Amino acid sequence: MTDPSPEFRVAREDLHRFMQAALGAAGADQASAEAVTRALVTASRMGTDSHGLRLLPHYLQALKGGRINGAPNMRFQQRLAATGFLDADDGLGHLAGYTAMEHAMEMAAEVGIGAVAVGNSSHFGAAGCYALAAAERGYLGMAFCNSDPFVLLHEGAKPFHGTNPIAFAAPVAGEAPYLLDMATSAVPWNRVQQYGAIGRELPDQVAADANGQVSRVPSEVAALLPLGGSAFGFKGAALGGMVEILSSMLSGMQHGFKLLPMGGPDMATPRGVGHFFLAMNPDAFVDEGTFARGLAEYLADLRAQPAAEGAEVLAPGDREWRCQSERDTEGIPLDSANQLAYAEIAKQYQIAPLTQLC
Repeated sequence: MTDPSPEFRVAREDLHRFMQAALGAAGADQASAEAVTRALVTASRMGTDSHGLRLLPHYLQALKGGRINGAPNMRFQQRLAATGFLDADDGLGHLAGYTAMEHAMEMAAEVGIGAVAVGNSSHFGAAGCYALAAAERGYLGMAFCNSDPFVLLHEGAKPFHGTNPIAFAAPVAGEAPYLLDMATSAVPWNRVQQYGAIGRELPDQVAADANGQVSRVPSEVAALLPLGGSAFGFKGAALGGMVEILSSMLSGMQHGFKLLPMGGPDMATPRGVGHFFLAMNPDAFVDEGTFARGLAEYLADLRAQPAAEGAEVLAPGDREWRCQSERDTEGIPLDSANQLAYAEIAKQYQIAPLTQLC
């Protein structure tokens, strides 16, 4: 492809087919390929473009370089009735995430709550995918992950924490789940890369240059600001630290400041990323149906609140489910950079290219 289309959309089934084929050709076993595809397509359907289809080339590169084990032997050890540890064997973080959440839900079904720390893992995409997996089965779900340093400490000049996401999802009777998925930085690092690829200026108070000064130019960015920006970044920095403790200390992994960079250049050495997952059965806390009625009432009251002129009050997840409905109908968009990247993958792995929806 030499001339990207300004409006290129693909069906999720075609994107699923392409990703599965590419990952398999790059050395991922079926379970790993299915997990990555599930997570990336889920993120892209919901409009989380920074953690969706654009990440496929990176995972293929990491598989090719040997950083990631495409056919891991993941081992789970249940420590107590509601706790366990999953050794991900340097496999793809998506398989580790879904596997760990399955174990957490199994324990929650037995004793009301389940928590799993994961070690020897890798980047797992959007944290919300794993919290969502719990909510879709009737559980409250939480997911956390550390990453290599991209984010300044409050009033710091050099990166220390990763973007260290927090995800939470809750089942809503008769509706799509309540879903929160947020970085503890002002924006995720992938957002900077995404804006740079399409030549777009960043918002104010989200990123900084090599001197720790706020910058809106993606090519100048050397670090992200913690959530809250220059004035209130102590909040985001503290939340990033909380995620670090859950992800790396509970899993026995090194903290994010010592991790190898996600972007390389070393694509041969495993990074040892840590995650943490929690599943809770709401009926283990209150009588059956009490939680569902209370959440429905809360959301009804929330959405009924007056909004600023020209705006609308939304609950976490509302925007994502609207986007998902639209993209399931109209297709998932690929910007010009991803069109070129996917055309190159098709050529490299001899895969039938994506088909543009009419």
